[in-house]
Amino acid sequence: MTIIVTGGSGFIGTNLIDYYAKKNFKIFNLDIKPPQKKEHKEYWHQVDLSNYDVLCKLVTKIKPKYIIHLAAKTDLSGKEYKDYAVNIKSVENIIKICEEHSDIKRVIFASTMLVNKTGHNPQNLLSYDANTLYGQSKVAGENLVLNSKNLSAELCIIRPTSIWGEWFGEPYKNFFDFVLSGKYFHPGNNSCKKTFGYVGNAVYQIDKLLFAEVGKIRNKIFYIGDKPPVNISIWADEISTLAKVNKPKKVPLFVFSLLASFGDLIYKFGFNFPMTSYRLKNMTTDQVYNLNETYEVCGDPPYNRKSGIQKTLKWIFYNQ
Repeated sequence: MTIIVTGGSGFIGTNLIDYYAKKNFKIFNLDIKPPQKKEHKEYWHQVDLSNYDVLCKLVTKIKPKYIIHLAAKTDLSGKEYKDYAVNIKSVENIIKICEEHSDIKRVIFASTMLVNKTGHNPQNLLSYDANTLYGQSKVAGENLVLNSKNLSAELCIIRPTSIWGEWFGEPYKNFFDFVLSGKYFHPGNNSCKKTFGYVGNAVYQIDKLLFAEVGKIRNKIFYIGDKPPVNISIWADEISTLAKVNKPKKVPLFVFSLLASFGDLIYKFGFNFPMTSYRLKNMTTDQVYNLNETYEVCGDPPYNRKSGIQKTLKWIFYNQ
């Protein structure tokens, strides 16, 4: 069992490599950045995925049966669409490699829920409404996958929801840190309900899709996350209870609005502030996604929210 994980140095990728290493799979992490865990250095190959010749030569040498393509430029700081060109070129290159390597059985391409703007959740998975350059680049990548023809490999797309857990970064590592330090406050009674996903469950779902029965996942899109959705204030209270710190207090929404306006203002001058209009919208706008097909193919994930929080807190406290 030989698996390539592109972007294996990132958040979900690090957890995937841990998972497959324990199963004694032959793993290759193709990433331009070094791994976060020093134990993963043996799996790492520094690769620019937009360079087809280098990528093709390495894949030919590795001879993988499976590819999980997570690597992408995911920040929202790009000023032009071309800043996210690697997101499209890497998909093009992997599809082209599949055309030339008939022994590749299956490829999972990671997209994003930001193919639609916050608050827009159409029933039709192919109805796009991205309002960020990053999201637009992922729309282009999805179209490349869905329009690929005559491949022996089965391709599918995953859209991770709000994933959190060990080895995470912004925004949910910051969220945990704020709750644990007593700096998080509920935005009045306006907290949103979201489809979150503990990373251990995300890894489980990706693995189940990777080895699903032939024909069940071809050219389909699956949201990755946990049922049921949860109110972010309830989640913050659960974290504080399990960490044995004070529960967050409520602050009127208008205070958040004033802070967000201030954050927007100083951002224009190159300064960061914990609250902006974008972050406030994310805190107060519901984002609930349909996971029925994911659960139908993958079954129930192994961790509940409490156990996920406990494992995440253990990781945070260990790495402080």
